Amino acid sequence: MLNIQNLIDDAKCFETVRTLRWPDGVRCVHCASAAISKQGRDPTQPERQKYRCKDCGRWFDDLSGTVLAGHHQPLRTWVLCLYFMGLNLSNRQIAQELGMNKDDAQRMTRQLREGIECKQPLPVLDGEGEADEGSVVAGHKGHPEAVKKKGAKAVGAD
Repeated sequence: MLNIQNLIDDAKCFETVRTLRWPDGVRCVHCASAAISKQGRDPTQPERQKYRCKDCGRWFDDLSGTVLAGHHQPLRTWVLCLYFMGLNLSNRQIAQELGMNKDDAQRMTRQLREGIECKQPLPVLDGEGEADEGSVVAGHKGHPEAVKKKGAKAVGAD
């Protein structure tokens, strides 16, 4: 049986994250400064670069401040989960493909969806808008007898 996770390269996943996250070069996730220095690699994930900001002095890595940070699953698992979500697979199918518990797959897909949702810009409306005919019933406040029967006249409507 072919394990799809063995086909994904961790180094390429981290390089892709860096490229998408910082197209103009790595910047501090805390103060947005470009004055950063590389501080070695994560011992559990050798492809994960660690950084230190020279301005604010805080530490961060490739995944700091993202929905992918702070999890025990490797980055390639998250990338594959996102890929499977794009194929519109169910959480049960994703769990089966990734060889994990269905509850873990549910948690991963929920976090990815929430992360994608919060990155979406709010819609901005401007200009003129048009609407066709419409009927709005705002209610019968103060005339409860008008609500009792459909088509009943409101009090004082004579």
